[in-house]
Amino acid sequence: MIDFSTDIAAQRKRLNEAAQYLRIDELRERRPELEDAAARPDLWDDPERARLVTGELAGVIDDLNTWDKLSESLDEAETLQELGDEAGDDSLEAEIRALVDAAARSFDELELRSLLAGEYDERDVVVSLQSGEGGTDAQDWAEMLLRIYLKWADQRGFSVTVESAHEGSEAGLTSAEVTISGRYAYGWMRSENGVHRLVRISPFNKEGKRQTAFASISVVPLFDELNDEVEVDETDLRIDTYRSSGAGGQHVNVTDSAVRITHLPTGTVTSCQNERSQHQNKDRAMTMLKAKLLDLERKKRDAEIAEIAGESQNVGFGSQIRSYVLQPYEMVKDLRSEFETGDVAGVLGGGVQPFMEAYLRHMRANGES
Repeated sequence: MIDFSTDIAAQRKRLNEAAQYLRIDELRERRPELEDAAARPDLWDDPERARLVTGELAGVIDDLNTWDKLSESLDEAETLQELGDEAGDDSLEAEIRALVDAAARSFDELELRSLLAGEYDERDVVVSLQSGEGGTDAQDWAEMLLRIYLKWADQRGFSVTVESAHEGSEAGLTSAEVTISGRYAYGWMRSENGVHRLVRISPFNKEGKRQTAFASISVVPLFDELNDEVEVDETDLRIDTYRSSGAGGQHVNVTDSAVRITHLPTGTVTSCQNERSQHQNKDRAMTMLKAKLLDLERKKRDAEIAEIAGESQNVGFGSQIRSYVLQPYEMVKDLRSEFETGDVAGVLGGGVQPFMEAYLRHMRANGES
């Protein structure tokens, strides 16, 4: 009978560490408070408050169940080890090994998630894409990036709403805004904030020359409760209506119900064409605008971050965070974490999770959140 005691003890240590970074004791105290709040008959009189309560409760339950199941698995492994030792039964080795290996994989995932410790990491995210230098190739690249993140979100079980999409002159998109909803959506997507560079043989170049194109991605956490907390002077806004176009298929409106809101003092723009009425589109665009304005205020309070944000405004050469090279070789490389892969097709198919993980580890190693 193989002795798995050392392996089990190692996973038990990781369990105790998980109890600290998951704040298991705090969650056990918080759970009944949230359950009482969720059971109130008047909970949904305030829909925004209700979403906050039910969302937090779901997260608390998920973390407690995950930790409890891991604890039970290790208890079972220890019990089987003792039974096998006493009876000299080698037939239990495979079951013990399976329990220990499964626990190790689960702890790997938990420890990675512990990197998502930012104040807003658990929130939904508003993602804005903008084509940059490169003409039609840049517009095509912006649409390719949108597809990448739609596929990534689907792989993670997140829901996506395409708020607006503006078609390019010949192909692709000049800009788009999407909301990705799911636990830690912002925490993962903040690694993608910046300029993305594509190098390939251009399908729009008759001479078949290599073309470099750029597109930028901006991400901010979504705050549904901001409508009463962030004051916006109506005189600072320009509100335009237009006919919906781009992504959306049969659900795109054919009337002038799409809304674009421009905050004149900052130049911040949001738009929405996904809802069925102009009023709904305006409300949704205003929610996204307030999230962006809050993000601007946070950056103003940090001079260094504001400086970096200012440098990234040039969506062209020298400003990229990641390069996607399809010609003369195939390679995707992040210039911050230096993580790279030759599986370009996988990345274009939504496989950006390894880049997100590498970025978070890079930030942690450099003492940044």
